[in-house]
Amino acid sequence: MGPEVNNDALAADAIIPARMLNEYVYCPRLAYLMWVQGEFAHNADTVEGAIRHRRVDQAAGILPEEKEEEKIHARSVHLTSERLGLTARIDLVEGDGEGVRPVDYKKGKRPHVAAGAYDPERVQVCAQGLLLREHAFACDSGFLYFAGSRERVPVQFDEDLIALTLRAIEGLRGLSGLDKPPAPLADSPKCGRCSLAGICLPDEVSFINHATADVRPIFAQRTTGLPLYVQSAGSYLKKDGDQIIVEEKKERVAEARYNDVSQLVLFGPAGISTPALHECFRREIPVTFMSYGGWFIGHTVGTGHRNVMTRTLQYQASFDPQACLRLARRLVVGKIHNSRTLLRRNWKALSEEEEAKAPPDLLQALKNDMAQAARADSIPVLLGVEGNAARRYFENLLGMVSPGCRQGAEGFDFNARNRRPPKDPVNALLSFAYAMLTREWTMTLSAVGLDPYRGFYHQLRHGRPALALDLMEPFRPLVADSAVLMAINNGEIKADDFIRGAAGCALKPAGRKRFIAAFERRMAQEVTHPIFKYRIDYRRLFEVQARLLVRYLAGEIPRYPNFLTR
Repeated sequence: MGPEVNNDALAADAIIPARMLNEYVYCPRLAYLMWVQGEFAHNADTVEGAIRHRRVDQAAGILPEEKEEEKIHARSVHLTSERLGLTARIDLVEGDGEGVRPVDYKKGKRPHVAAGAYDPERVQVCAQGLLLREHAFACDSGFLYFAGSRERVPVQFDEDLIALTLRAIEGLRGLSGLDKPPAPLADSPKCGRCSLAGICLPDEVSFINHATADVRPIFAQRTTGLPLYVQSAGSYLKKDGDQIIVEEKKERVAEARYNDVSQLVLFGPAGISTPALHECFRREIPVTFMSYGGWFIGHTVGTGHRNVMTRTLQYQASFDPQACLRLARRLVVGKIHNSRTLLRRNWKALSEEEEAKAPPDLLQALKNDMAQAARADSIPVLLGVEGNAARRYFENLLGMVSPGCRQGAEGFDFNARNRRPPKDPVNALLSFAYAMLTREWTMTLSAVGLDPYRGFYHQLRHGRPALALDLMEPFRPLVADSAVLMAINNGEIKADDFIRGAAGCALKPAGRKRFIAAFERRMAQEVTHPIFKYRIDYRRLFEVQARLLVRYLAGEIPRYPNFLTR
């Protein structure tokens, strides 16, 4: 994997932001992910830093021509040099008749080191000094202001620091021409405070490549936001300050703060105003659209992910039949394995005398299907193996439904999988759950820079999110089927929650609302990753698996790590 991607034009022409030199000296891989691949994620440190910079960023300063005895005090000064290939927004420039000095604001406390500060910060302020020199100002030193301890640290622009800064410029420019990121730092304490740790996956990549024996837990971004589902046909969403207002027939029926919303899901003809949609774009809140019957129609995320290289690698691999087959085999094996595990764990006895244990011949047959899938020599053969395994699994799905929920006129019955439209309540629930899971994976893949519509296993079809369908295969039994079984066995969904007719079977609005709650509970449930051994919820797990696919396509790891439960 990891075909070459030519970034010569970027390497030759791009103007480097001075702040990226800070990231490069701190960690070349971090700089590559941020500058070349356009990745960014906030954590507590970056948010606090942004707040600290608000004052200096409020008004852009214009530097006057340097004159003797004149005092200079300008905030948020933008400078660029074509010769250096460098640009910067300097927090503060102050000076007098003898020269000027850049002042760069930092949120933390001054470190007690010999140079007064660490090299990444010293290089950044030195780069600002070089830009001032390029614009004909005398500049031999600068300051780092540490807001945490309210101290200024002088930084002298001596030959050694200037040489280090120029090497950093050239190093970052050369880095941008690579077709994949540099290797992660090895067991570095820097990773624990890095906001991109969940994107970079330093320990996971090193673990898969046998460079480390341990994997530190991912500290997932904890958010109080929850999905907001809007089902009523006449609903309309509007923006009112920092709130989303839900109206029905022009009457307010609900509201939610944008900070409390992780995603918007609109069913049927429910609408949203342009200002409300724009605010979702600014806050990176995805808005997804479902048909009234629950089919996933599409989603919108503003301008989308800027990382063209990731999609280029994806497209190149998708045109390689062997690359597609290798990945497809792993995904199908994962689906059959997890289906078998679900049957083994959740089989229900029909009576107290009967043992609650899945039939051994069924488990053995699925195990044989896994072996056949692992050695399939073509996609058509793999499709046949998957079809046989799915038939076996669905023929026995009712074995995981409690006896009290299967029996009687109001019970759930199920013989085989059918769809378009589903003809019975269980199939209706499965179809809706798979549509919800497709939506989750489509949003996740878009968020990490992959194209949800260009897959490796599923056939390309207009409007079909093939890659989302690929990646969700191992998670169909674990998330969708499990949510269906949980809703039935817990009595959350009853037989009278469905509308039955000649055209098929569908959930009523009240039943759909309860099933959405069951699905969200499943998505929020934490599981132990079978490879990395840390605890993580399913929504965050989807992102980890999607980013591992990116690392696999870039050639950083030798295989895509499947998610297999025991």
